[in-house]
Amino acid sequence: MVTTDVRRVERALSEVDFPANKDDLVRCATDAKADEDTVRALRAIPPVAYANMTEVLQSVTLDDGRTEAQRMAQSRDHAHPGVAERDREVPPNPIVAELGENRDS
Repeated sequence: MVTTDVRRVERALSEVDFPANKDDLVRCATDAKADEDTVRALRAIPPVAYANMTEVLQSVTLDDGRTEAQRMAQSRDHAHPGVAERDREVPPNPIVAELGENRDS
C-alpha cells in the first residue's frame, strides 16, 4: 500500500485550482516535483472531481503513524458516507454471541 502524509500532499498540490479531477491532481503533483510515494498515492485515488483539499485528503491513503492492525480495525468499523446506520452491519452483542440471549434486555 502506497502512503504519504498530509504535509506532502498539501505541498504537492499547493498550486492546484479546485475543483480538479484526478488527472489534474497527479499532473500538479508531478509538476511540483512531489516525491514518488505522493504521486503514486494520488494516482490511486478514485477518478472523480474533487472540490477542495479536504476531499483529496479523505481519498488519499495517509501515513499517520498507525500500525497496520489499527488501520484495518478502522476500516472494519468505518461508517461509509451515505449508508444509513440501520443498513450497516453491526457486530452481535458479545453476551448474545456467547449465551445465545441477552437476559437484561
